Amino acid sequence: MTNPPAISCAEMRRLEQDAMASGRASGLELMERAGQGVVAAIFAQWPDLGKTGGRAVIFCGPGNNGGDGYVVARLLHDRGWALRVFSYGDPEKLPPDARANHLRWAEAGGDVRDLADWDPDGAWEADLIIDGLFGTGLVRPLEDLSTLLAKIDEVATANQDPATPHVVAVDIPSGVHADSGEILAPSHGGHGAAHANLTVTFHSAKHGHLRAKGPELCGRLIVADIGL
Repeated sequence: MTNPPAISCAEMRRLEQDAMASGRASGLELMERAGQGVVAAIFAQWPDLGKTGGRAVIFCGPGNNGGDGYVVARLLHDRGWALRVFSYGDPEKLPPDARANHLRWAEAGGDVRDLADWDPDGAWEADLIIDGLFGTGLVRPLEDLSTLLAKIDEVATANQDPATPHVVAVDIPSGVHADSGEILAPSHGGHGAAHANLTVTFHSAKHGHLRAKGPELCGRLIVADIGL
């Protein structure tokens, strides 16, 4: 089956809203399918990672992209992975579906640390880094995340080293405008986005995956079917 043509962020939101309004899928079901799609794409891209439990660092943002990250965390935990999960923003202020998946992760015994506790000078000690910070809804520069994005970028672009973690972006690398493909550059000139080795988006590619900086920053792009 071929993937649908690229669409805009507004079109994607409309498809999701129509599915929920018609009762064909709830927001929680769509988020669960998205997380399943990310995990399936990871193991399709790197089959060796699916053979034994690995280690992952997952960064979860303050919106539904972060909710996808918590689903990925729970699914990897169920497969025996050791995880460090960092939250950008107060999880209690997440949108309802994302907050529900944060709670599911906590009920599964998962720990969540504040992003302020992340040590930029520390070793990653991971097989995967999951960028679940911001997805297709981002319209502002990530002024306060430049250091983190620079570190993720460093890891992704050094990926020819087998000991280097693989960087996976959920939906689109954080900091890339999903319609234009341009980096939402911070005013101070630091890193506004980071490369990924693999980007997993849902239902269809967005225009920003294919335009401007999008193809370079996304790495390999996989479109996961979430039943729309």
